[in-house]
Amino acid sequence: MAAAALLRGAAPGRGGPAWRWWLRAAPRCRRAHSFRSPGGDPTAGATWACFRLDGRTLLRVRGPDAAPFLLGLLTNELPLPDPAAWGAPPPACAGYAHFLNVQGRTLYDVILYGLQEHSEEVSGFLLECDSSVQGALQKHLALYRIRRKVTVEPHPELRVWAVLPSSPEACGNTPLQESAGTAAILIRDPRTACMGWRLLTQDEGPAVVSGGQLGDLWDYHQHRYLQGVPEGVEDLPPGVALPLESNLAFMNGVSFTKGCYIGQELTARTHHMGVIRKRLFPVRFLDPLPASGITPGATVLTASGQTVGKFRAGQGNVGLALLWSEKIKGPLHIRASEGAQVALAASVPDWWPTVSK
Repeated sequence: MAAAALLRGAAPGRGGPAWRWWLRAAPRCRRAHSFRSPGGDPTAGATWACFRLDGRTLLRVRGPDAAPFLLGLLTNELPLPDPAAWGAPPPACAGYAHFLNVQGRTLYDVILYGLQEHSEEVSGFLLECDSSVQGALQKHLALYRIRRKVTVEPHPELRVWAVLPSSPEACGNTPLQESAGTAAILIRDPRTACMGWRLLTQDEGPAVVSGGQLGDLWDYHQHRYLQGVPEGVEDLPPGVALPLESNLAFMNGVSFTKGCYIGQELTARTHHMGVIRKRLFPVRFLDPLPASGITPGATVLTASGQTVGKFRAGQGNVGLALLWSEKIKGPLHIRASEGAQVALAASVPDWWPTVSK
């Protein structure tokens, strides 16, 4: 029943109160959140683990036509500050979206940060993207800019950090509050509550977050893969990944009521058909991995040798695989390059909408 229900395109949702996944899958999530400190003590009195994401970078899009320009390219509405809330410092809000090609396949995944720039009396945006495709995304935007009054430029002044609780009780002990200033923006991750907070700052993350301590980037990616959250071009290969199969709706990354955008036709048709037969699932390898690891694109098989899908990307013994939803419950394996058979198990993340379980 759990897998069968996934055939329907569920409405997006954040899965209830933040961090309830701690209680619903305690053993797995404790492993995901055993963040290691540089000194070897997993806790060391820190409330929040701050991860510097050097693999993510920022582009700045601003100008009188910035909002309509981006609306015609992105799968989601723009995160625009409420004019009634304008004050000092300017408010900020965040959203998640994909840029698609004309065939409706994902090119780039971005987290958007909307800021009201009082000096220009227009909205400006920061686009967080994979560092390896910053130049390609900039060219993509230039292709469609034509004569619009829009400026697109790198914004290296701010670095991207992820902030996650170092223990199940952290959120209650030292709660964070959204804030935006010239030197730092702290805001909830718009994709799902289990991904914590995003921090853009000129300084070191632990210096900005009260109770913060530098976290090991390995732990961040382990947690992300365990929660089934794709990020960057390895997880979402440009021109290959389909947005709804990549759980874009679950991550609050698509609007089915907004105006037209590049690649909308296939996405809208798939949504209105109501059937999504394949999805990106988190997977865990149950056998030791070969020295060469698992090749992205490796075929996932059932015990009888039937193809279930393909491994997408991962780290250590966890990762993501694009699998047929009806076939994830049985024993699965991958034939590694050395000929070894590596068993794996797929799971349905706790934060996915209830209707999808």
